[in-house]
Amino acid sequence: QVQLAESGGGLVQAGGSLRLSCAASGSFVSINTMGWYRQAPGKQRELVATITSARRTNSADSVKGRFTVSRDNAKNTVYLQMNSLKPEDTAVYFCYAELRMAWDGNWSGYWGRGTQVTVSS
Repeated sequence: QVQLAESGGGLVQAGGSLRLSCAASGSFVSINTMGWYRQAPGKQRELVATITSARRTNSADSVKGRFTVSRDNAKNTVYLQMNSLKPEDTAVYFCYAELRMAWDGNWSGYWGRGTQVTVSS
């Protein structure tokens, strides 16, 4: 069993900051890519930012210069530091991780349940 536990969402005014965290736990032996996606009401889920085990990052153009993804491999945790937040950043933010399972050695993708981020104007 695998769990991705997200925290750090909430309500913030435009221009403010939030930091999301996501810790992976369960029966896996290694983690490759971790990251964040978001889904706003009436829209499809979209990439926010990802980071590989080698700390190579990828992020959406809409958040470059404002959001920073990082990870702590010792804690199996990925972070998303969000600065200069805008109302259009309002969405449910989902954690994602590629995990190598202990029981068969295969890689599988897992999602967290999501955490709400609301930016007021």
